[in-house]
Amino acid sequence: MNAWDDPRITRGMEKQLADRRARIAAGEKPIGWKVGLGTKAAMDKLGTKMPLVGYMMEKSIVPNGATVSVRGWIQPVAEPEIAVYMASDLAGGASREAAAAAVGSLGPAIELADLPAPPSDVEAVLAGNIFHRTVTLGTPDKSRAGVKLDGLTGLIFRQGVPDARQEDLQQNIGNIADIVAHVAGTLAANGEKLRAGDLIITGSLVPPPLIALDETEFAYQLAPMERLSVKFGR
Repeated sequence: MNAWDDPRITRGMEKQLADRRARIAAGEKPIGWKVGLGTKAAMDKLGTKMPLVGYMMEKSIVPNGATVSVRGWIQPVAEPEIAVYMASDLAGGASREAAAAAVGSLGPAIELADLPAPPSDVEAVLAGNIFHRTVTLGTPDKSRAGVKLDGLTGLIFRQGVPDARQEDLQQNIGNIADIVAHVAGTLAANGEKLRAGDLIITGSLVPPPLIALDETEFAYQLAPMERLSVKFGR
């Protein structure tokens, strides 16, 4: 059975994609997709085989260095991620090699999510778009086409000082080409398609950092690319 054949995922994706289509019909512009809850611990807890898939709209983008109000959020989470930019369409059932070949560039991204409670209901998590709130994107690097990760290191900074370093970029999230193929398969199973021009943020490179009440800034560099940062207002 494919990961997306889980009836909980089918029901959740139906609700999620209905919301996405309604937003597009109302004039919003989609930019791509996200995955979440893809660590082994999260999948074991949820009884899933691969990350869950959500969507992103242009209005969720915040500029590098911007301040995001988290007033009223239950538990802000900042995730340092790798953004994959698709150079060509990818059909469901694609191999790892075909998925990698469809990737035109890579770049850094910070996703902010609001985590109301430890996730347990797959259908509800999907219907709520996996807690997505905002995304900050860096400049894509076309020399990284085909998911070339050599020489890249994830550096995380909190309150302006180094906090974590991740050299094995796929340790926490799994193989990135497999994630791309999984997104394509999930979309194909639910009446959508992974298209050229879409981007995918592929999951937190480290266990998702919870933002403390007094925390004012989170920064991340997919070195040697540019450093991204998000400030928090309350």
